[in-house]
Amino acid sequence: MFLGHFGVALAAKEVAPTASLGTTILAAEFLDSVWPLFLLSGVETVEIVPGITKVTPLDFTSYPWSHSLAMAIAWGVAFAAVYWLVRRNRAAALWLGAIVVSHWFLDWVVHRPDLPLYPGEAQRHGLGLWNSVPISLALELATLAAGLALYLRATRAKDRVGSAALWALVALLVVLYMGATFGPPPPSVPALAASTLLGYLFVPWGWWIDRHRVPRRLP
Repeated sequence: MFLGHFGVALAAKEVAPTASLGTTILAAEFLDSVWPLFLLSGVETVEIVPGITKVTPLDFTSYPWSHSLAMAIAWGVAFAAVYWLVRRNRAAALWLGAIVVSHWFLDWVVHRPDLPLYPGEAQRHGLGLWNSVPISLALELATLAAGLALYLRATRAKDRVGSAALWALVALLVVLYMGATFGPPPPSVPALAASTLLGYLFVPWGWWIDRHRVPRRLP
């Protein structure tokens, strides 16, 4: 899943209004943020197999350290702990940890059975909704729209940047998703990993948006 993770990041403002959008984006995308690092180091592997699903050509052959449920929980606990140490906000830290873990469950819905529960598990899991383009599109767009609606309910723009930067982010996300779904497959695994690392740029973008918006309410 792609847009759905950003939908969760946007929706998080409703329950954790003190956490920056940049931070919630990092939490929602954390598993995908460490995945290319494991790819480039050879710890995890992926193959590009056009046609393996209707939506993506990626065959996730091995990614237990970034995308097993057990490690998602471990990453979530670590993320929450670091946030609590820095911000001393227990409620926000717990929500951010839950957002990290939510990544696995959203992936489980769309992935074909390739997600392990723990490193070393032989069995793989996934509902396989990527085998239907219409269902995948509807799910991704609906999740993003729901998250955006909650974000708009939880915050208001202080100036034009607060609106323009937000809508530019949403538009770019949709364009990137459509390009990945209907465009050509990545030319190579290193190119895939490098392009995935560009996702880190969404974190400062989220912080920038939040600097120009204010919560409608605070706990």
